[in-house]
Amino acid sequence: MTTTTQDFAVRTTIYAEELKGWGSLRIVPLVPAEDIDFVYEWVSQPRAKFWGMTEKSREEVLGIYEFLDSLDTHHAFLVVLDGEPLALFQTYEPLHDPVGEVYAAREGDIGMHLLLAPATRPIPHFTPRLATSLIKYMFSVPGKDRIIVEPDARNAKALRRLEATCFELGPIVQLEEKEAQLGFLTRAGFDEIQADNADR
Repeated sequence: MTTTTQDFAVRTTIYAEELKGWGSLRIVPLVPAEDIDFVYEWVSQPRAKFWGMTEKSREEVLGIYEFLDSLDTHHAFLVVLDGEPLALFQTYEPLHDPVGEVYAAREGDIGMHLLLAPATRPIPHFTPRLATSLIKYMFSVPGKDRIIVEPDARNAKALRRLEATCFELGPIVQLEEKEAQLGFLTRAGFDEIQADNADR
């Protein structure tokens, strides 16, 4: 996890969940001017090459997130565990994003991006448990019943995570900055997976 002096307890919590063995998981809005130091550290590392910001300066990254903060259709958040930020999480409206031009986007869709912070200690089953919490949040947004993802088609680790989380892989499409693998998860499909897991 990242060492920071930020007090995330004062920020509005948009989603919270107590995770057994982990602690208190919260999703809070990103505040670009306050969070830029560790966010820039995360996005500029070679491990974050598919995030597309490794060549950008601190000021450029700050400008990107200040712009996102001004939009009603795109949102940036931090995932915080017991007060420590462990991921950068973004959602967007595909109908108001370039990805909406390469597939049949609809009002009930919500897109997402996720960048995990550099790990400083092992957390068992970290990625699938975190993904489940984020999916629960997205399906709590009124009117949203399908999650869309579009990782770089070369990002094998991201593709393995999607399949492990039961996303259905769609076509590979060309976006301005990358060749992307589309993935979809419906509310009905997620509910079915949750029910199956509860029966085990």
